Amino acid sequence: MILVAALILVVMALLGAPLFAVLLGAAGLAYYGMDVDLSVLHIDVYQLSDSVVLMALPLFTFAGFLLSESRTADRMLRVSQAAFGWMPGGLALVALSACALFTALTGGSGVTIVALGGLLLPALLKAGYPGRFGTGLITTSGSLGLLLAPSVPLLIYGIIAQQMSQQLDMPSVEIVDLYIAGVMPALLMIVLLYGYCLWALRGETIPRQAFSWRELGAALWQARWELPLPLVVLGGVFSGLLVISEAAAVTALYVLIVEVLVYREIPLRRLPSIMRESMVMVGGILLILAVAMSFTGALVYANVPSALFDFMQEHVSSPLTFLILLNIVLLVLGAVLDIFAALVIMVPLLLPVAVGYGIDPVHLGIIFVANMQIGYFTPPVGMNLFVASYRFKQPITELYRSTIPFMFVLILALLVITYVPALSLYWVR
Repeated sequence: MILVAALILVVMALLGAPLFAVLLGAAGLAYYGMDVDLSVLHIDVYQLSDSVVLMALPLFTFAGFLLSESRTADRMLRVSQAAFGWMPGGLALVALSACALFTALTGGSGVTIVALGGLLLPALLKAGYPGRFGTGLITTSGSLGLLLAPSVPLLIYGIIAQQMSQQLDMPSVEIVDLYIAGVMPALLMIVLLYGYCLWALRGETIPRQAFSWRELGAALWQARWELPLPLVVLGGVFSGLLVISEAAAVTALYVLIVEVLVYREIPLRRLPSIMRESMVMVGGILLILAVAMSFTGALVYANVPSALFDFMQEHVSSPLTFLILLNIVLLVLGAVLDIFAALVIMVPLLLPVAVGYGIDPVHLGIIFVANMQIGYFTPPVGMNLFVASYRFKQPITELYRSTIPFMFVLILALLVITYVPALSLYWVR
């Protein structure tokens, strides 16, 4: 009967059943097979509500939705243009920095392509940048800010890791440590991509924008209410004045006041629909996270992490080899799974094994999100490819060719992030 139920579950998954239903069914089936009372499922789900950082998720998400509904994208673009437009290939660096900032603030990769793509691509083409280069650059840049505060994927990784540290003998993971650890890897990605842009454009005559202190000052003044947001999160938590959930509440209130009362770009009548849209998304994430706790509990009860670690130690002798395999697996998963699905399914399996190989859980979180960031535009089914195809009205195969050179550059950055832990952990450990 258990085998038949497992086959039915697999068929449901292949037919597109909701992820939470598949995970909950798998957890229930596992507990039933081990003769454990199924009431333990409720206990596992309840554990999520005991997380002190749980409130940060809806609050950061709401703030991100507000920012995406306002003209924040225009202001980030103007600041980047004023700061970097004078440099060789300056508009390429403008695209990289503006997309990274906007993705960090809103937490949405596809949103960045939709919001900034219509502004950046015509500007790149008008300045003489090749069309394929421009679409590849923007499609790639759409996920650059996922390692920067207040990143929702890093927050979710931290919640899962904290829950697992209570179930297993592992070091705890602080959310603020993840945010600090992500800064240098994100900057490395931007710098390497900019270096590739300079090399790719070496034969092109691209005009530059004259630098103007007045324009830079005006751009910074226009965005004066939004640029300090990452500092509100990191500064408040790192100074000890706020815990991460309090920092999220301050951020949400701050963004609400700025966008509705200061800039007045979001009318009051739009607030209920924005709240509803953001909380529908949060509800879906929380449902998957809660069920993932049951799935994780079943794995721990069945000693799956220990068995997986023993198997890996038998066949993989060194942490170096494990990290190579880890990156390959995560790159493949990033191309076929949504980042939230990948987090809730793979982190419970991979985290105990990685810790067993001596890999810092904070470093693993940065490696994980960096892989997923690349997976957003990895052929054949990276989400950004489809968003960009719709936004720029180009065939998906054309976007494959446009993004592959940028993907190789980011894989090089990923190798540095993976094998130089100090890049992530210098300011943390």
